[in-house]
Amino acid sequence: MTHFPRRQFLQFTGSALTTLGINYFNIKNQSLRYAQAVSASTPRKLALLIGINNYQTVANLKGSITDIYLQRELLIHRFGFHPQDILLVSDESDIKPTRAGILQAVEEHLIQQAKPGDTVVYHFSGHGSQVFDQHSPLLENLNSTFVPSDRTISVVNNQPQVSDITGKTLFLLMSAINTENLTVVLDSCYAGGGKRGNLTIRSTPGGKQYTPSHLELEYQQKWLSHLNISPTELEQRRQQGIAKGIVIAAARNNQVAAEAYLDDFVTGAFTYLMTQYLWQENSNTPVKTVITNISRSINSTFTSNQTPELTAKTNSNNARKPTYFISQPVPTAEAVITQITGKNVNLWLGGIPPQALAAFNQNAIFQLIDNQGMEQGKIQLESRNGLTGIGKVLELQTPGSLKPGTLLQERIRAIPSDYQLRIGLDNSLGQDITIARNEIAKIERVQPVTLQTGEIHYIFGRLTAAQQAELKNKQAPYIPPLHSLGLYTEGLDLIPGSFGNAKETIENAITRLQPKFRSLLAARIIKLTLNANSSRLNVVAALNIVGTQETVASQNFILRSIQKVNELFVNPPPNPQINYENGIPQIPLKTLIRFEIKNQENSDLYITVLVINPEGNIDVIFPNTWSDADNATLVPAEKTLRIPNSQDIWQLEIIEPLGITEILVVASKSPLRKSLQSLQTIAKRQVNRDVPVTIADNPTEIIDLLIEDIHSGTLRNIPSSTSKTAARLSDTTQLATMSITYQAVKSSQTQN
Repeated sequence: MTHFPRRQFLQFTGSALTTLGINYFNIKNQSLRYAQAVSASTPRKLALLIGINNYQTVANLKGSITDIYLQRELLIHRFGFHPQDILLVSDESDIKPTRAGILQAVEEHLIQQAKPGDTVVYHFSGHGSQVFDQHSPLLENLNSTFVPSDRTISVVNNQPQVSDITGKTLFLLMSAINTENLTVVLDSCYAGGGKRGNLTIRSTPGGKQYTPSHLELEYQQKWLSHLNISPTELEQRRQQGIAKGIVIAAARNNQVAAEAYLDDFVTGAFTYLMTQYLWQENSNTPVKTVITNISRSINSTFTSNQTPELTAKTNSNNARKPTYFISQPVPTAEAVITQITGKNVNLWLGGIPPQALAAFNQNAIFQLIDNQGMEQGKIQLESRNGLTGIGKVLELQTPGSLKPGTLLQERIRAIPSDYQLRIGLDNSLGQDITIARNEIAKIERVQPVTLQTGEIHYIFGRLTAAQQAELKNKQAPYIPPLHSLGLYTEGLDLIPGSFGNAKETIENAITRLQPKFRSLLAARIIKLTLNANSSRLNVVAALNIVGTQETVASQNFILRSIQKVNELFVNPPPNPQINYENGIPQIPLKTLIRFEIKNQENSDLYITVLVINPEGNIDVIFPNTWSDADNATLVPAEKTLRIPNSQDIWQLEIIEPLGITEILVVASKSPLRKSLQSLQTIAKRQVNRDVPVTIADNPTEIIDLLIEDIHSGTLRNIPSSTSKTAARLSDTTQLATMSITYQAVKSSQTQN
């Protein structure tokens, strides 16, 4: 596990710092230091990033400090913040995230410095909670809180009082920051708590039995006096909305904010996806669109019980403004150079999608680009630890372009040839957990993993009484028998079709699930190629409902040029006939659908379209005409592929199981011969051969062949030294893979 020590990849300015002195309210902790203010003639960009892993009286976290490093690198390299204007407050910093330290940092770094027109970012990653507030009409007299590292609980008149910083105090502090360009990011929650599967929930116990401490109430009173606001007026303002700017919360009021184990590190699920998304997004994209797309990613990547929420100041246009209120054209990127030693470079890989991290190890290649997105050279990755990497220069067109801060775009991924499915073992297995570990370890390319020790893909466990009750409360369409064995996502969402009967033994369950493991592994392997934000191919895919003109969902491969991003990226408005949950269309059963894939290149492409249903089963819906097998996957230049087309004798209908289905579109400049031959063999077994095929019998082998086809097409465009790798390479100039997601629901579920 890596917490990214500062000496590894960050350049701090500790030697140049000067002491500010005492704040407004004489908080005696005078350890806060930062650089001298720049000229007031130009707007500044200030950021205060707070991350708390170590708590004195509540459970520790592991990913909060990672979050603030993610934000710091993003703000510097994507949004133009000066390092000296970003203050980190964490367990590792000089000023600690105690109650006094946090409040002092807000006052001195933000309130005392910010001027009208400045841009301010406040980020908090840590535990959240709630306290009773009889004067607050919000949330049934409950006030959300942010838990400092030195949280204390004292009992006054048999009532526990906590030293948390409340939402009311945050409102006052926001009111005091002298700019409207304020963004508050809160990666915490006050629902749940503890663990959920392989996720840790950023919440600690609270509720009506807790009240704010006298210290907190006195602090609020001082700010009320300073701002000349009465308590009644404060509550009226809070009912109207936030004080100014925007607030981005990692989850809704009744949901969890989770931190997740990724490849060698722990991070907030929301913070990682938000920062990663913004590395690959044009800075002019409205923040409302950004949060919608992140919501879709969280649901498909981590948990269905977390939906980020954006709140903008009432009667403002803030939700339609760019993220952090900053509009400046910056090329999209996956990485940045942080240090140079001869021909070796240190990299920060903040733009890598979480599901693709395994494809960015030795031999992955990046293009070095200038401020206009034009290639200036190539960097080959030699090693990676978490999100820090070491690379070497393969070629350099302009010597002066190699410097810290230079952005890098993905060129080639290195997909491990021995990639394994990681299955977490849930504590619900009890004494059978050792048997489960031994049985799973016998399966080729499947690895058993203890929960909360590293990245996992799925969880094997028994359905508990609590989980069954939760499913009943949610009116789930399928509720397995109590104590039955099956598979979950890492956030404990059930994998449909994976549960057996209540008396099934561990051995029998794992034997029954082996085909499922193969399908799930195949799906994970092909998802390592997803590169919609980095591919250079110009392809558009859309999902339409038969009989309507509106598009339900679509995705473009964005040409990586700052001049063309806005005109080419089309985020279609929601189809009025369909409901959307977290940006995912909810399509009723028995609905007929059609896919359209447009080849907008000036050369032919070879297309494969896969469908992965909620149970993990994989169908190939294109190619589907096996009588003309040589050109079965070919789509000519500037032509549109329709699936099914008007001549096909079959239709695509939304059927059970209910849940999320993914459509994966693979477009290649090279023929996909090996995988096509294997699909032909399957098709020959069918009575009617010119229809889609199911690859349930050997999905991993077929997907491996598809990856081998992709690798073969890549070898022609890479250095000979790289071609000797055992990994399978994927070139963004030769391959495009995108995903469209929808959720199958019963008709009644689509009603508003």
